[in-house]
Amino acid sequence: TIQALNDEIKKGRIRAYGLSNDTAWGLMRYLWEADKNGLIAPLTVQNPYSLLNRLYEVGMAEIAHRENVGLLAYSPLGFGVLSGKYLGGKRPAGARLTMYDRFARYTNDQAVSATEQYAKIAADAGLDMAQMALAFVNSRHFVTSNIIGATTTEQLKSNIDSINVTLTPDVLDAIEAVHAQHPNPSP
Repeated sequence: TIQALNDEIKKGRIRAYGLSNDTAWGLMRYLWEADKNGLIAPLTVQNPYSLLNRLYEVGMAEIAHRENVGLLAYSPLGFGVLSGKYLGGKRPAGARLTMYDRFARYTNDQAVSATEQYAKIAADAGLDMAQMALAFVNSRHFVTSNIIGATTTEQLKSNIDSINVTLTPDVLDAIEAVHAQHPNPSP
């Protein structure tokens, strides 16, 4: 795979490549094989990362830092859960979790409890909940790109505007307190 991707780089068909849904061991194996064979290594890894799933921080973040492999964070709003639209058991028409209830990763009891606490942090700080969640992801040094998703133009604008939100130390401390109580409820 690495050789084939390097061939495509040499032909000018692609500039770089990355991995998706990989583990620390898998990423290190790619890096090792590329190095051993004098080939270009992956530049990114696309894995889930959000307030509800911070598993990337365990092992992968160190690799990202030391090996210069950026994270393309997907599902930063946990299927929209971190926008607050599902709070109180709501299921808005047309929303992903309304249409596809089999995706329960972000709606288990621990995730619901954590989401309620994140909503309170955002409200207390006068922040839009989705923007707070995205600003958190944006603030991580290992994130190269935050893969946002939106159904409406209004959501897209709000998501893009999250780049202008800077979380205060108090907000970050409150987020860490929730994370300590509910570590990675949506792996």
